Amino acid sequence: MPSTSPCAQRVSSCEEKDIEKEMEKKELTTDILIIGGGTAGCYAAVTAARRSPKTRILVAEKANIQRSGCLAAGVNALNAWLGDGQTPQDYLSFVRRDAEQIIREDLVLTMAEGFHDAVTDLEKMGLVIQKNPDGSYAGRGRHNIKINGENIKPLLAKEVGRYSNITVLNHVILTDLLVTEAGTKRICGAVGLSADGSAAVAVSARAVLIATGGAAGLYRPNNPGFSRHKMWYPPFNTGAGYAMGIRAGAEMTSFEMRFVAQRCKDTIAPTGTIALGVGAREINALGEIFEEEYGLTTSGRAHGVTSENRRGRGPCFLRTKGISPQQEEDLLRAYLNMAPSQTLHWIESGEMPSVCNVEVEGTEPYIVGGHTGSGFWVDKGRRTTLRGLYAAGDAAGGAPKKFVPGALAEGKIAALTILDDLADLPQAQWDSIDGQVEAFFADYESRVRPGSAGEGGANDVFALEEAMQKVMDEYAGGIRTGYQYSTFRLEIARDRILQLKSLAEELTVSDAEDLYRIYELLDRLDVCRTLIAHLQARRETRWPGFGIHTDYPARDDQYDLFINSVLLDDEIRMFFRPLHAV
Repeated sequence: MPSTSPCAQRVSSCEEKDIEKEMEKKELTTDILIIGGGTAGCYAAVTAARRSPKTRILVAEKANIQRSGCLAAGVNALNAWLGDGQTPQDYLSFVRRDAEQIIREDLVLTMAEGFHDAVTDLEKMGLVIQKNPDGSYAGRGRHNIKINGENIKPLLAKEVGRYSNITVLNHVILTDLLVTEAGTKRICGAVGLSADGSAAVAVSARAVLIATGGAAGLYRPNNPGFSRHKMWYPPFNTGAGYAMGIRAGAEMTSFEMRFVAQRCKDTIAPTGTIALGVGAREINALGEIFEEEYGLTTSGRAHGVTSENRRGRGPCFLRTKGISPQQEEDLLRAYLNMAPSQTLHWIESGEMPSVCNVEVEGTEPYIVGGHTGSGFWVDKGRRTTLRGLYAAGDAAGGAPKKFVPGALAEGKIAALTILDDLADLPQAQWDSIDGQVEAFFADYESRVRPGSAGEGGANDVFALEEAMQKVMDEYAGGIRTGYQYSTFRLEIARDRILQLKSLAEELTVSDAEDLYRIYELLDRLDVCRTLIAHLQARRETRWPGFGIHTDYPARDDQYDLFINSVLLDDEIRMFFRPLHAV
């Protein structure tokens, strides 16, 4: 962590315990704490710094903001854009149709209204947006524009570094929110540890923004063993932000609206580049185009592949055979900006897309508010239901199909809201939260026991993670069951996840560098528990490509509503909100 900072800092050593090395204790004070240095987090920090140069801003990132979040490896298009003649209302109609009505219109509209400014700002930072001969942005489909985006995250990180009132803590993993009970309950900071386990960190903040991304790794993935992390959504997105909010009592929404991505087989590379870039149609093993039969929504496309395989008409492909040499070269270049494994696969196998159709498959389910509507329940300013806590990007629910521009727009909205609210959010005094901090720090220390764990026993982190993924895959609608689940299976999943959570609470590690893995597992288990409760509550099948409730296989209009939850006294309370609720 940097030695100079606009944030006030107290540093001391914890009492010596039976561990190889003392865990240093660091206490920081800031005005705005941003948890997660991805797209939304970085842009929120930049927005706040530009608007209020004297406001102290702290960004905590578990990796390094130069290459972190969903844009770590780059991206070749911006998938949320209003082209010539299009309005935010047009985008709202598109999202409503794709999400089968389950959206917050106020959130989608305010997000879409921010696309233009966010994208043009990125271009000013140095992002190369491809142009048509007349100088307009080059489109790729109705709401997409092409970019040379390999360096998009470094450009955002560079912009963050321009402001002296922003401090970045790289390689810091925050695990829990701090809550003050003085007066109205509110969030007043967070605690965590350094990635190598050498330091425990507490941050006192007037406002906290969750921008951590969604949750991967809940279900058994497509590929086993060494390749298990070759997945669509970043494997380091463990649902930490969701879990912190769940444990603190925030209201969550739409976790049952899982996301199953249709991807190139084995490489799990995106298929939109092929479908939109060269107009490739989906075909089954008989060469039949089947996409219209299942609908052209995101869920419908995923459902088509799963159904055709179930009917014995798979495998399924994107029909690229016969594309021109120029189209093939464009595909090879496009994937180098985002998923180079696909380009390498074509070259190494000799199965070039102009000669062989590209086989596709569905991924395991993810919880992600940037593509579907899962996440925190927020108001139009991106305030959560807990005072002092805000959410943006993949962490915020209710506004599907954010993609990069939407995450930027939400980061900006949240930052401006926080600045407006700061006057009513006084700094919590350390003596009022020291008890919480000491309890969390003691938990970190107690889990490091040299020579006592991590030896491959039944209760080690990886064994429990695999057990969790097996339970979710078989009983909560994973790949093995064709994304199908039932009332009885969900009851089994619920009970077994609770058993695994009990075992995980007792985990220890022999090396402090592995300490964060325990907390990642605990976060995933808390997200799994909430997800199962949401799947149980929606007694219909609204997004068949993302999951089919076999007891309720049809859509039911009485579920034209939001399914929300709050964790109170270790019980998940479920309730419904109307679609137009704010």
